[in-house]
Amino acid sequence: MSFILSRSSSSAAVGRNIIRRLHGTSAPSSAYHRALNCYVQNIQNNRSTTRAFSSKETVTITYCDPDGTEHPVEAEIGKHLLDVAHDNNIELEGACGGELACSTCHLVFEQEVYDSLPPKSDEEEDMLDLAFELTETSRLGCQIRVVKEFDGIKVRIPDDGY
Repeated sequence: MSFILSRSSSSAAVGRNIIRRLHGTSAPSSAYHRALNCYVQNIQNNRSTTRAFSSKETVTITYCDPDGTEHPVEAEIGKHLLDVAHDNNIELEGACGGELACSTCHLVFEQEVYDSLPPKSDEEEDMLDLAFELTETSRLGCQIRVVKEFDGIKVRIPDDGY
């Protein structure tokens, strides 16, 4: 494992973050191993978090940092919120590369927006159980695609505890 994690400095940082987030928590070891295996597989396959299904039509979404700083960005309809954050240099980790194997792309939505989102899968519920500052309106950014109705919304990035 140390060989794979040392392939690049950014890969090593992501690997360390996975270990740091799950080490010493009540997370079952299976969640830790699932996240780490997914991460290693992404490195081996040299996969990107950019997904298909996006269009060139955009809406404005504002990401709010834990300190209250707001970052309005143009988001392509159809892209996942995790990918939009990465495309705009917003600090939203996404350690598993958007493969639903961690909770590091946790976002908090306003109630009205949350009510309009598609239902959570059992897998997303399991990963959200590991998230810091979990709320009733928490979702994972890798599971939410941008739609026209998101124009003007704000999403909060919770403090990850570090």
